[in-house]
Amino acid sequence: MIAAERGAEILRLYHAEKWKPGTIAHQLGVHHTTVRRVLAQAGQAPGLLSARPSMADPFIPLIRATLEKYPTLRASRLYAMVRERGYGGGPDHFRHIVSLHRPAPVAEAYLRLRTLPGEQAQVDWGYFGKLKVGRAERALWGFVMVLSYSRHIFLRFFFGNAMANFLRGHVGAFESFAGVPRVLLYDNLRSAVLERVGQAIHFNPTLLELAAHYRFEPRPVAVARGNEKGRVERAIRYIRDSFFAAREFADLDDLNAQATVWCGQTAAERPCPEDRSRRVREVFADERLLALPDNPFPCEEREQVEVKRTPYVRFDLNDYSVPHTYVRRSVEVQATLESVRIVVDGTQVIATHPRSWNKGEQVEIDSHVAALVAFKRAARHHRGLDRLHHACPHAAAFFAALAERHGNLGAATTALTKLLDLHGAGALDDALAGTLKAQASHLAAVRQLLEQARHAQAQPPPIAVALPEDPRVRDIVVHPHPLTTYDQIRTETDHGHDTE
Repeated sequence: MIAAERGAEILRLYHAEKWKPGTIAHQLGVHHTTVRRVLAQAGQAPGLLSARPSMADPFIPLIRATLEKYPTLRASRLYAMVRERGYGGGPDHFRHIVSLHRPAPVAEAYLRLRTLPGEQAQVDWGYFGKLKVGRAERALWGFVMVLSYSRHIFLRFFFGNAMANFLRGHVGAFESFAGVPRVLLYDNLRSAVLERVGQAIHFNPTLLELAAHYRFEPRPVAVARGNEKGRVERAIRYIRDSFFAAREFADLDDLNAQATVWCGQTAAERPCPEDRSRRVREVFADERLLALPDNPFPCEEREQVEVKRTPYVRFDLNDYSVPHTYVRRSVEVQATLESVRIVVDGTQVIATHPRSWNKGEQVEIDSHVAALVAFKRAARHHRGLDRLHHACPHAAAFFAALAERHGNLGAATTALTKLLDLHGAGALDDALAGTLKAQASHLAAVRQLLEQARHAQAQPPPIAVALPEDPRVRDIVVHPHPLTTYDQIRTETDHGHDTE
């Protein structure tokens, strides 16, 4: 768009001074298409704007007739039509010609929408970029509800525009207004409308539950009719310019605290667009809203998750600990903005954690970790005891005698299990029997008897071999080959060298 003074000067130079469009464009420092558009809008035939005829002139009647019938037809399709009829010009210049002859859309007049006090509010999301939280990068969305009569604004920021945050925004707005508007106007966003075919609207069932709880009517605007919710659109622009621009805040809680103060002070003190003599705060006092129900609508996020082999559940980029007795089970995560609860069987809460907005963090309860460590130690101890009792009949008597001497049973179990792997069950059981006979039930006596038995049989010292835990590898039977095979290969190689 150019200024009215510049447009008047173009018309004066063309009609009074008889300047050509190119001369006017050069002298005024504007593009020649701007000059042609001003002259065309003033009723000057575009064909007369050029001193020389154009190869498109024979096709002007076809272009005009087609555009009158199909005003939104693309220039590329028109270009294909005239090419079939013999036009030899390029597509770029032809696109400019079409723009000169395309009929201007009929300007639509809009009625100024007025509402009664407490009758309507408008709802929408505003995207405000991304916010770094530790290793995570969270999308920052602002939930905005505007009362149509008083223009009072409610603003709250969330990490994401999921359905749970959509519900939290409604509940927070109703509590801030201390009432509920009778009608809530929405754009055709997914949280409100799942599907729409003409006048047939499939509302989100969760939104219908919210509407039933607070007794309001959800009403989507018509498709491509953003003017019907212009109040909230203008409010979001106002929020961007007046509140969020160059705003400094520590975290999401700090940002929301500042937004609450701004809505109650700066935004509430601006003149009301319907009555410039009064402030929004004063007009808001005239709103007649529906009363709030006794209890707020539940807005917890609920998700069924599976506890894997480790005692943690994954929720929203982070891991939360559970008691180790719940591994390999399905649990339900119930999350608010402040906490994460883990529930089994619908009612039994097995863990409650503060919610983390970081990424890849392990949120643990110390007792969960300690219980797992103790269970692992006890399991290892019992496995060792069972193995010794099955392999060595004298092990039970040895441990009983060791307990009478106040020996360390855990250390003895670990040491005897290693000796069992080194010397075998028979040798270890004989050593245990010898210590019981000599009434010397301690580990040093067991090791001494094993060494004496090894020397007496002239056996080499045992070598500890760590076998893999995988039974498919541990139980492989390896068949040794006779070394004479390698001697035969070497002999054949030597004979080959001799022949050469």
